[in-house]
Amino acid sequence: MSLNPFKTIGIGVTFSPNLKANISEAARLALFFDAKLVLIHVGEKSKDKENTFKTFLKPFIGKQLNYDVVFKVGNPVGVILSAVNKNMIDLVILGALQRETFFKYYIGSIARKITREAKCSVLLLIKPSIKRVPCQHIVVNGLEDPKTKQTISTAFYVAKKLNANKITIVEEISQQEVAVNVDDDRSLRRSTLVKERLKLREDTRVKKIINDIPSGVKENILINTQSIFGKRGYSIGHYAQVVRADLLVMNAPTKITFWDRLFPHDIEHILTELPTDVLIVR
Repeated sequence: MSLNPFKTIGIGVTFSPNLKANISEAARLALFFDAKLVLIHVGEKSKDKENTFKTFLKPFIGKQLNYDVVFKVGNPVGVILSAVNKNMIDLVILGALQRETFFKYYIGSIARKITREAKCSVLLLIKPSIKRVPCQHIVVNGLEDPKTKQTISTAFYVAKKLNANKITIVEEISQQEVAVNVDDDRSLRRSTLVKERLKLREDTRVKKIINDIPSGVKENILINTQSIFGKRGYSIGHYAQVVRADLLVMNAPTKITFWDRLFPHDIEHILTELPTDVLIVR
């Protein structure tokens, strides 16, 4: 795990009602992660805009915040993605609607398009706050995937920096892996046994990942594992919502096609109906 996976943080800023809250959240995270903050504004540069940004950043500038402001006219998605690459941003923060209609989902909002195309990690905020709301419980996927180790490591890094006191690693297991038709007591016992074996397999795999994380990063954090049988993506999102997690951390999708958007699965279920703030790790 990188000692600091987020050296430069970017945020797309527009003059919306959430502007001050979005800037406050981004500035706090930059200070927590000891990172540089880049404000990305899609539009013409002006003194009034610069003064507004500086006013909102003033409390954080006094805490030695390192920041820059980028102004560029153009398509919002293109401008933000270009700024991410040019400024070597490791984490881009975006405001997001908690729920979208199918039509909006189909054509893709700005936040969703950037999430799918960005080459860096993405943090989607659904309820930004001017005053800090403590992050206490982080839920992270424990999928059997080459990217999962880095995702879990990043979740622990974030938890340590934000003083979160609990991490739950969710192992989503497809119902197809059980593959037992339950129609009597005998088949019920067989199904239960198969599920217990799968849970043991997943717990063993995840615990190996946890053991490789430095003890200092895990200090004072309650670590739980949770196996869930169901549809991948939907199940973990529902779980995060039920336990009222403050942050859900997920693997970035390998590739998203037109058909993935039309018939969503995995991360697309999360993007359709955000259960909480979501960090997608690349």
